[in-house]
Amino acid sequence: MSKHPEFITELIRAANKIGELEKGEILRLLGRAYVTILEGREQAGIPPSGGNRDAAIDAKTATGLVETLSDNEVRVLLLDAAEMIRTLKIVLDAKDEVLNEEKET
Repeated sequence: MSKHPEFITELIRAANKIGELEKGEILRLLGRAYVTILEGREQAGIPPSGGNRDAAIDAKTATGLVETLSDNEVRVLLLDAAEMIRTLKIVLDAKDEVLNEEKET
């Protein structure tokens, strides 16, 4: 997940200037966020939550509803996705650290 800090920053910037974004850019960001979250979960061995509040599912669902969502709703989706990706990066970095320590011993 080495390039993910840049994407997290991109999501946060987009959320902060949501009124200036075109719908196509929002779709691209949400679609990329969905794929990034799913891939991160797979790498970490985390099954889909299936719960009521899932950033990946929200991002995927929103790609079909962007025209009907308010700017604030899109902002929340972008920030939720950024938080989920950041959390997954932390988990994967910790997992890598543990695996590296095990190899050294």
